[in-house]
Parts: sequence; C-alpha cells; structure tokens
Amino acid sequence: MQKSFLVALLPLLALAQPAAAQMENFKTGPVFEDFGATAPVQMDEPVAKDTLFNIAFDVSTAADPDKINRTIESAARFINMHVAAGVPEENIHLAIVVHGGAAFDLTNQQFFAAHKDGRKNASAAAIAQLQDHGVEIYLCGQSAAAHGITNADLLPGVKMSLSAMTAHALLQQQGYTINPF
Repeated sequence: MQKSFLVALLPLLALAQPAAAQMENFKTGPVFEDFGATAPVQMDEPVAKDTLFNIAFDVSTAADPDKINRTIESAARFINMHVAAGVPEENIHLAIVVHGGAAFDLTNQQFFAAHKDGRKNASAAAIAQLQDHGVEIYLCGQSAAAHGITNADLLPGVKMSLSAMTAHALLQQQGYTINPF
C-alpha cells in the first residue's frame, strides 16, 4: 500500500520541481524591492516607451492572513513590470479602489489588530510605499460604514470615497481604465 502511494506521488513531485524553477524567474524591482515580483518576458508587441497609463485597480477580497493583499500587490507588479520594460515611472498613474472585506486592509494597526485577532496588517507597509510612488488609495465609504470603519481608523493617506462606485466613476472621468485583474 505504502509503495503504491509513493509510486503515485512521484509524478506530482516531478511537476513540482519545474514549477518551483519557474518561480525563480520572478524578481522584485526596479521600483518596489520588497514585493511586486515579475518575470522578464520576450514581448512580440513591446510597450512603447512613451505610453501613458491611468489604471484603477478594484479590490474586494481581503488579504490572506499575514500576507499583502494580492490586488494591492498587483499594483506594485504593474509598476515594476512596466518600468522594467522601459516605461518611465512618471507615465504610470494608478489608483486602488477598495471595498467589501478588503476594507480592513486599509486600516491602521490598532483597528486592524482589534478586528483580526491581534494580527499585524501585512498590507500597511506596501500601501505606504505605493503612496510614496504616487498611487492613490480610495476606500468605499459604504463598505467602511458597514464594517464600522471611520476616517480615523485608516492608514495615512487613504481617502474615503462616498462609495467604490463613485470612486470608479470619478476616476473614469479622469481617463482611468479599470484593470480587471
């Protein structure tokens, strides 16, 4: 029985090794060195160096415990990969609109710990770094109200919007497109 289990497990182990090797291609930087890893790609259609990006990211899923929110990290990945591809950082304008259960990821440590079993807000440092690079962060006021979050509970620089719908509508009027990932 044990031998047949091991024989069945061998193909899975063989698949795991190439997957781990592929992940070695992912590196952080050139803008964010602690998160936002991307892999180099030989592009068939290179991104023009003078491309201007105005992109809004929609975040509704909360971060996994002790991890940076995946969509918030995707914004860092977007910046890292495009700067690495030759687009000047000043041509990249991002906004992150947060609602639903992800609202807690925008709260200060005291509020976060009180509502998340004393855990640390693993997204806080990434949010601060993103803001240092011009990324605007908006919280849906309706989600905040539903979760008992006030402006005083937010991380520095996070903006309270009337709603996520409002934030997206206003960003679209400013030329932002929504990134569905």
